[in-house]
Amino acid sequence: MRIGLDIGGTKTDAVAVDATGAIVRRLRLPTGWGPDAVIRTLLKAVRTLGAEAAAHGPIESVGIGIPGQVEPGTSRVVHAVNLGVEELDLVAAVGPRLGVAVRVENDVKAAAFGAYALQTVSSGSALGASGSMAYLNLGTGVAAGIVADGELWRGVRGTAGEVGHISIDPHGPLCRCGQRGCIEAFAGGGAIAERWGRNGPIAERWGRSGALPVRDVFDAADSGEPIARDLRAGLARGVAAAVRILVLTADVDVVVLGGGVSGLGARLLTDVSAELAASAEASPFMRSLRLERRVQLLPAGSPAAALGAALVGAPRAGAEGTRAHG
Repeated sequence: MRIGLDIGGTKTDAVAVDATGAIVRRLRLPTGWGPDAVIRTLLKAVRTLGAEAAAHGPIESVGIGIPGQVEPGTSRVVHAVNLGVEELDLVAAVGPRLGVAVRVENDVKAAAFGAYALQTVSSGSALGASGSMAYLNLGTGVAAGIVADGELWRGVRGTAGEVGHISIDPHGPLCRCGQRGCIEAFAGGGAIAERWGRNGPIAERWGRSGALPVRDVFDAADSGEPIARDLRAGLARGVAAAVRILVLTADVDVVVLGGGVSGLGARLLTDVSAELAASAEASPFMRSLRLERRVQLLPAGSPAAALGAALVGAPRAGAEGTRAHG
C-alpha cells in the first residue's frame, strides 16, 4: 500500500492506494495548528489507514502534499503559514517513526499529479501515457501545477505554474504581493471575499453560504447587484487569463479547475468558457485553439491532492521529475 496525505489548513485528507493505483480507504481528520500538531495529525492518519486497510498489504511509502514551499533537493517545508509552520523537515520528523520511505511535495503540485491520474483513468488511457495537463487551483490564492508525459514539470526553481501573480491589468485591484491586477487579485477566493466584505450592508444581506463567500457574490450578481456583477466578471477574466497563459506557454491538452472556488461548478465553468470565447472573437489564431473546450472541472469531492501525494511518494514513480525530494 501507498499512503497519500493532503495536509490542509483545516483538514487532512488521506488515502490508501493499492498496487493497481486504486483508492482502497479514505480518511479525513482535522489538522492541528503548529509543527507538533501537524506531525501528530500525519502520524495518526497513516497509522489509522494502515490498520483499516491492512488486508491490502503493508505500507510501502508515504507521500505528503502540504502548502508552502518545499525547498528543492530537500524535504524541508517553509512558510506554510496556514498551518502555523515556518520551517519543518517532515522526513526527519516522521520517517524514523514510520519506518518507510517518505516524500514531500507542494500541495498544488500533488493535486496536479492526482488530477492527471484521474484524467488518464477516466479517458481510458494508462497512467503515465503521453499527454499533458495543467491543474489550476482556485482557492484562497491561485496557482497551477503542470504534468507532461506522466511527469511533474517543476522548472529550474520549482516555480513552474505559479501564474497567480502575473499581472493582467496594471490599473487593477491591489494584490497581496504588492502588484496591481494580478490573476490572484481577480480570481483568488481570499481577494474576492475581502473586496466583497468591504461593501458592508450589501455583503451582509447576501452573507448566507459561510463556507464559500464567492457563492454569495454569484447569487447577488444573478439578482443584478452591480458590485457583485463586477467581481463575478473579474473572476471569469482572471481564470480565463490563467487558462490562456497555461495553454500558450505549455500547450497543455487540458486545464482542470480545482480548489474551493471550483465548488461553484457549472456556474464558474460557464462564465469562464464564455469569457474565453468572447476574448478570442477578434483573433482567428485564438479561436483555432478552442480554449473553452480545453477547460474542465475537477469532480466535486475528488481526493486529487491525496492521491497525487500517494503516487508521487511511491518508489515506482521512478523518474526524478515525478518524485518529491526527501
